[in-house]
Amino acid sequence: MKNHWLMKSEPDAFSIDDLKRKKHEAWDGVRNYQARNYMRDGMRVGDKVFFYHSNCAEPGIVGIAEVATDAYPDPSQFDPKSKYFDAGSSRDNPRWMLVDVKFVKKLKRTITLKELQADPELDGMVLVRKGSRLSVQPVEAAHWQHILTLE
Repeated sequence: MKNHWLMKSEPDAFSIDDLKRKKHEAWDGVRNYQARNYMRDGMRVGDKVFFYHSNCAEPGIVGIAEVATDAYPDPSQFDPKSKYFDAGSSRDNPRWMLVDVKFVKKLKRTITLKELQADPELDGMVLVRKGSRLSVQPVEAAHWQHILTLE
């Protein structure tokens, strides 16, 4: 069974247009254990992902991507020059994992966070819960299907 996910990115760091141009990208820099666990333990090749622009004028779902690889160690954790360097992580026991995602499509419009929060069909969705800040989160199949109808 395929799972569904939502992954947040700040558009000035990496946008849906960047993914469209590159076609395939490692989702690096995740430094939250829960988000890491979702990538490591939950994500499988072929799972669909809502691409979400965060920390911008109009946060919301802007596209769809697909998990392209199984989880593997995030190489940035071993690079002392990287802002994601983690001196406590070792190659024998890496702390941080990532998956590669590939571009599927850019939505015709942004489905805004305000719109998602106001939709009673999305009650219980991780994204619309108070205080939810996870950059990688699961999306229930019913919520996924409903959001697809909003485009």
